[in-house]
Amino acid sequence: MVVRRIRPNHNNDLLPDVEAIVAAGGIVIGKGANRSDIAIVRRRRYPGEVALPKGKLRFGEQVAEAARREVREETGSEVTIREFAGTTRYFVDGMPKIVFYYVMDEDEGASRGAPTDTKEIESVEWTSPERSLTVLTHREDRDLVAAVFGVKKGARL
Repeated sequence: MVVRRIRPNHNNDLLPDVEAIVAAGGIVIGKGANRSDIAIVRRRRYPGEVALPKGKLRFGEQVAEAARREVREETGSEVTIREFAGTTRYFVDGMPKIVFYYVMDEDEGASRGAPTDTKEIESVEWTSPERSLTVLTHREDRDLVAAVFGVKKGARL
């Protein structure tokens, strides 16, 4: 289900429910030669967009399950969730969208495949968290990566 009813905060106060697009994704830390790098994707659907792997939840799907599925579809990597990373929020055609992100480790034993979502994904790249701040399209993605890795956003490479 693309649109879910969610509470706008965690306080269970009297604020009304809102409809929002709910998505999930990951900050994927590589293995082997990419051990200290993270995965970023170039989206074919939105030419020029460079982003963290993510996508909408399916009906009945749990957030963490959706995050692992979307990462697998968009990067070809099997992953293990390490911890919750945070959320990003923005509007799509006037509808609020919230994306739940997890820090994930690429599984050591699994071989890396190719993205299966070739309609959406043009390519997958592995880059340092610091360099990702210069290539990610959206400020929300850059802010999240900076917070997770403790990288100064204005740092020179």
